[in-house]
Amino acid sequence: MAVEICVKAATGAPHLLGDCPFVHKVLLVLEEKKIPYKMHLINLTAKPQWFLDLNPKGMVPLIKLDDQWIGDSDVIVGVLEEKYPNPSLSAPPEVSSLGSNLLPLSFKFLKSKDPNDGSEQLLLDELKALDEHLKNKGPYVNGENICVVDLRLAPKLYRIDAALPHFKNWTIPESLTHLHDYKKLLYSRESFQKTKCAEEYVIAGVALRLNS
Repeated sequence: MAVEICVKAATGAPHLLGDCPFVHKVLLVLEEKKIPYKMHLINLTAKPQWFLDLNPKGMVPLIKLDDQWIGDSDVIVGVLEEKYPNPSLSAPPEVSSLGSNLLPLSFKFLKSKDPNDGSEQLLLDELKALDEHLKNKGPYVNGENICVVDLRLAPKLYRIDAALPHFKNWTIPESLTHLHDYKKLLYSRESFQKTKCAEEYVIAGVALRLNS
């Protein structure tokens, strides 16, 4: 039986996949492990009652495995790794926190109206640390083989690449060459190509959050 997963529908286009990085991470794991799945697109501004009955907090992703619905992307990834161990996507603890602050730092920079508040530098420091790690350990964060940390980072980097040029006229510096090579590697994977939403819907989703 195929796995079922509730995902965010695109802002302004509820028939298309939307821009949630936590949903994207789980979809990447499903694709990398070649697990068949069925998607339910959830319009988060008008959540269907059946979805709220399953999940009163109304959060995505929500996944159905063995007749049980499970929420929280990290929990879901852990369960998938246990139930479908091949190929292994597990990562050693020393790389597990790499880039973990990219989302909050990029959003802080997006919201910033003061160029001197340090938010740009904080994001840059996080990106530089990732670039430095890749220089020494690449091409993926744990060496030759892709792991769950890469699948967590790919949606965050994609979001930065889509939203920051649009809202801040800002791009990741070209000097971070290892990071740029890493992004090309991630974005070219079949799993990423099959699960990414269009950049315009990343921008629409971020715009909604900035205005809320």
